[in-house]
Amino acid sequence: MKIGYFTERPYRWVPEEEVFKNRSFFGVSNRFFDPEKAADDYNYYIDENCYAEELGFDLVALNEHHGNPFCMGSVMNVEAAVLASRTRRVRIVLIGNPLPAIKHPLRMAEELAEIDLISRGRLVTGWVRGAGSEQFFNNANPAYNREMFNEAHDFIVQAWTRPGPWRYEGKHFHYRHVNPWALPYQKPHPPMWIPGVISPETVKWCAAHRYPYIGLGTLLGPTCDLWDYYADEAARHGYQAGPENFGYLIPTVVAETQEKADTIANNFVFGGGQNAFSRPEFAMPPGYNSKSAIRMLAKQPTGSWLGVSGDKLAQHVAHDEPEHVDYGEVRRKLIAGLEKVKRNYQVIAGTPEHVLAKVKTILRILRPGVFIMFSVQGPVSNEERRASMRLFAQEVMPGLREYSREIDLPDPFERTPGSVGLGNGGRRPVVDREPLRELGLR
Repeated sequence: MKIGYFTERPYRWVPEEEVFKNRSFFGVSNRFFDPEKAADDYNYYIDENCYAEELGFDLVALNEHHGNPFCMGSVMNVEAAVLASRTRRVRIVLIGNPLPAIKHPLRMAEELAEIDLISRGRLVTGWVRGAGSEQFFNNANPAYNREMFNEAHDFIVQAWTRPGPWRYEGKHFHYRHVNPWALPYQKPHPPMWIPGVISPETVKWCAAHRYPYIGLGTLLGPTCDLWDYYADEAARHGYQAGPENFGYLIPTVVAETQEKADTIANNFVFGGGQNAFSRPEFAMPPGYNSKSAIRMLAKQPTGSWLGVSGDKLAQHVAHDEPEHVDYGEVRRKLIAGLEKVKRNYQVIAGTPEHVLAKVKTILRILRPGVFIMFSVQGPVSNEERRASMRLFAQEVMPGLREYSREIDLPDPFERTPGSVGLGNGGRRPVVDREPLRELGLR
């Protein structure tokens, strides 16, 4: 199993009440942006990812969002290029480039090839459709989102593997001359991992391409359902899915005492946390989601990844916007909600012993070949962030590596995804639901 480190690189200086007033991080006015503080943070986050390499993490993951203080990674390929030069061993995982929002796949092919060359083959590419707010910010038509995603992906693979020059005329992209000089260091191209929330269409596409699917902190029961669906689709394509086909990213905080870990973890709901990433009208523009994906999102009461949950959807439909808001009461409700997602294993916070036990349970249930620690959000100090990383690496990671060997969790580099044929008995189970029943989670 490979163990990774991830941070959203939050802007830690936006007043929380401004997020509350705006009802989301997306759309908070940039008059609250301080370039001096942001410069400090950008450089700190680069150093933090280098520190992850020093601590022994196998990979560092980057993501990209636009116009949003929840994540300062507006152009993550810039950060990836810096890390490609600053690091020597750790793999650089992109989760991922929003192809429909960027709308220039040839430029993307060139950028990623350069990063792979500078890193000497340590890049793991990742593709995303981009959040609904990304379509709004980049003036992209959400109705064409999946079409543009599929076409851009196919074009980039061709640009990396088909000798040029050649001409391309597609539905959404047109190039008279395709002949990128810089080609990836890895052949035929860097590995591709696909992050997702609860989209069956994405899982189906992912299984068809034999790409590892990285679950972004979704509830364990629905995640099992989704990974079973991946395995069913994999069987249709003639292979047995296994740990090498799956990864899981989960918010995690480690501290010397449970009390301190809980205090730090409260920052996961700073400003509303993940559920305040974007208001529903921006997160789910018309045409962006399929009906089946909306139904699955609506079943999640809290803890969804990019600002959409059943509660928020219902509130949005009812236009429930009170004139006067008690922000103290809002914070109290957020902390109560955080305690619920802790019980549901969607946020892990505690001493090394506590965190190790919780993560081992997740590994037993989901059996992923990749596990990624998602560092805390909000205005947490550099010292507290690094202490959490250090305790995880020194006191949790060794136990996870031993346990992953014990229950046989090969990662995508040890076993090529899609390389295991179906046995005579057909598809084998890919998850273990027994602990869910023991925990009362399903």
